[in-house]
Amino acid sequence: QVQLVESGGGLVQAGGSLRLSCAASGHTFSDYAMGWFRQTPGKEREFVAAITWRGGRLDYADFVQGRFTISEDNAKNTVYLQMNSLKPEDTAVYSCAADFRNEGSHYYAEYDYWGQGTQVTVSS
Repeated sequence: QVQLVESGGGLVQAGGSLRLSCAASGHTFSDYAMGWFRQTPGKEREFVAAITWRGGRLDYADFVQGRFTISEDNAKNTVYLQMNSLKPEDTAVYSCAADFRNEGSHYYAEYDYWGQGTQVTVSS
């Protein structure tokens, strides 16, 4: 069983930055793709970014527009989401997820394990 634990969320002013971390345990980290999703009340989970096994492919949602960077540290079994130039509309609960098919899909239902999420609030 894979356990995913996110950290790094918080309150930041518009234009600021945050780095989210997702620590994985219970399985060899490099065996699967990792994704970041976000969700606001009443809406479906929204794809943010994904990285396939050993960073072979990076993928971002259109709204990221070069502001976010996904990366991984295999030695630490951790994936990161560096978020810069944050906007109030980026406010959401951000969750990481593991995809054992190593596809890094944009569709949340194709991911196998999820973390509990971390709140990101961007004030205007």
